[in-house]
Amino acid sequence: MAWIVLVLSGILEAVWATALGRSEGFTKLGPSVVFGVALILSMAGLAFAMRSLPIGTSYAVWVGIGAALTVGFAMATGSESSSLVKILLILGIVGCVVGLKALH
Repeated sequence: MAWIVLVLSGILEAVWATALGRSEGFTKLGPSVVFGVALILSMAGLAFAMRSLPIGTSYAVWVGIGAALTVGFAMATGSESSSLVKILLILGIVGCVVGLKALH
């Protein structure tokens, strides 16, 4: 159960990071609200997962999922440029996250 919550929390990290960028310094209400809700839920899920998973592994997986999804979404929507090297590096992050899960 902790792993499922951790993955969902990592997804929510990508949601709040994207919403933060779209809030334009908290001047847009919708993205600002999404940021706040996603941030709270993401942190709560991370805290829950850390009750039964190692802190370092939990944090690395949470950040890795959030970072990979955030940049992947930005590239997919055209708000960030994409390249083969960038895609390979993001896949490297995903591979490391999978490796941490496999080792646990």
